[in-house]
Amino acid sequence: MRSAALLSALLLPLCLTACISGRRYGHPPVAPTVRGTDAAALRQCIVKLDTIAARYALLPDRTFGGGCSAMGSIQLRDIGTPVTNLGAMTCGLGYAFTLWVQSDLQIPAMGEFRSPVTRVETMGSYSCRNINGAATGKLSEHAYANAVDVSAFVLKDGRRISVLNGWNGDRRDARFLRSVRAAACTRFNTVLSPDYNAQHHDHLHFDMGRGPFCR
Repeated sequence: MRSAALLSALLLPLCLTACISGRRYGHPPVAPTVRGTDAAALRQCIVKLDTIAARYALLPDRTFGGGCSAMGSIQLRDIGTPVTNLGAMTCGLGYAFTLWVQSDLQIPAMGEFRSPVTRVETMGSYSCRNINGAATGKLSEHAYANAVDVSAFVLKDGRRISVLNGWNGDRRDARFLRSVRAAACTRFNTVLSPDYNAQHHDHLHFDMGRGPFCR
């Protein structure tokens, strides 16, 4: 889909309900500020997406109450390697995630296992909740469709490498997971792993919020 067609799609009455999953955790702050769409940045992001091998849909801006929103967002449909559970993602996050999947996974996978990654498993992107699912506090970047949590990788030979079991498990699994985290730190503004805190024991968190921060 070309840039002009994508921009015109902003006007179409698409339904985002089927593309977004997640539930509210706790109680968002009183009178939260809803993020808006930077039209110029979105146009630039669309142009960049059009230069890489990605199929995606541009989604209408939506607000969901409590400050949660999905503005300037897309849904990735095909980026070469299947990815599970992806819903709405800001365009910038979608672009960074696509580059990470396309460019940063196969070399460490082949180096450690002699088998390429054929599926990436995630815990999703948009979710209206506070940071770490706390009952109070600031909204997570997930509440703005600006974060994604990666939980596991499946290789062509059938091997499944999960963050939960591999981070402190098999040495090759651990090296692979740390390699893809290091690569992610060059793509995303914030990268959190099991080294950060117990809430991230089973996934890698990537977002395009404030940063840079990598742990």
